Amino acid sequence: MKLIKYTVVFLIINFGALAIGNWLMDNGPQTEWYTSLNKAPWTPPGWFFGLAWSTIMICFSIYMAYLYKLVPNTKLKILFTTQFILNVIWGFFFFNQHMVALGLICIVSLTFIIGKFLFDYKSLLKTKSLLIAPYFIWLIVATSLNAYILIFNS
Repeated sequence: MKLIKYTVVFLIINFGALAIGNWLMDNGPQTEWYTSLNKAPWTPPGWFFGLAWSTIMICFSIYMAYLYKLVPNTKLKILFTTQFILNVIWGFFFFNQHMVALGLICIVSLTFIIGKFLFDYKSLLKTKSLLIAPYFIWLIVATSLNAYILIFNS
């Protein structure tokens, strides 16, 4: 029963982070600034981002529920809170403020944090660690997209 409760709580928090981040972006992906950028050839179509983030947050919420049930400690809460903040502010820096370099620093930091989750807790969660893999893989792709924009739009 605790697992279901934790999953629901993490779903609310994680989708809340997406909603706050989306609000802070201020329609950034549809702006003239973004649409006129030289983007990486591997940039997915716009519809894919919503599908990707929804899938990621569902998997991450289940992952966090399993993990929190086993280790509800301060270290985990700090990692999760850091992840939450970085996830929310990336879109603000990148899309709203056009601070592409700061966005890159933010997304690299977020990738590091999610990698830390993946590698620090894989022996504890075993195959359940696969639930965080989509987030980690997506962040690697997103980091490459951010870096491409920084390099090829100067």
